[in-house]
Amino acid sequence: MDSKNYHEDLSHIRSMMERSSRFISLSGLSGVVAGSVALLGAGYAYYAMEREKVSYINGGRLNYTPDLTNELILTGLIVLVTAVLSGYVFTANKSKKKGLKIWDATTKRLLVTFAVPLATGGIFCLALILHHLFVWIAPATLIFYGLALVSAERYTLTDVKYLGYCQIILGLIALFVLGWGLLFWSIGFGILHIVYGLIMHKKYK
Repeated sequence: MDSKNYHEDLSHIRSMMERSSRFISLSGLSGVVAGSVALLGAGYAYYAMEREKVSYINGGRLNYTPDLTNELILTGLIVLVTAVLSGYVFTANKSKKKGLKIWDATTKRLLVTFAVPLATGGIFCLALILHHLFVWIAPATLIFYGLALVSAERYTLTDVKYLGYCQIILGLIALFVLGWGLLFWSIGFGILHIVYGLIMHKKYK
C-alpha cells in the first residue's frame, strides 16, 4: 500500500514539474485548422499567379507586378493571422478544461524562444521581397519556421521538434529545386500541420 502511494506521489510530482516547466496545452486541432488554411492560401496564391501569367517554376527573378506582390503578401498575412487566432482559441479552450493558465512565465519563455528565429526569418523574407527574389521565400519560411519549432521544444511538447525537423528538411530540399517552393510550402505548412495536428489530438486528447 505504501509502495503504491509512493509511486502515485512520484507521478503527481513529475506531473506538477512538467506543468511548471513546459507549456502542455497546445491543441492538435489548431494544427489541423492552420494546415487547412495554409492549403487554401497556397491554392489562391497559385491561382493569382496563373491569372497574371506568372510562371513560378521558372525560378530566379520574376516580374511580379506591385499589385500581385501586394495581393500575395496580403494572402500570406491572412493565412498567418487566421492560423494564430485559431491556435489561440483552441489552446485557450484546452487550457481552461485542464485548469491551467495560458499566460505564465513558461508561456513567455516559449514565445520569446519561438519568436527570435521566426522574426529573423520574417525580416530575411522582407529583404527577399525588396530584391524581387520571390522564389527563395518559400524555402526560407520553411527553414526559419522549423528552427523556431526546434528552439521552442524545450518549453512545450517534445513532439514539436519533429515537426520542426521536417520543416527544415523540406526547406533545404526546396533550395535545390527552386521554382517548386509553393509545392514544398503547401506540404510543410499545409499537409504536415494537418498530419501533426491529428496525431497530437489523438495522443493528448
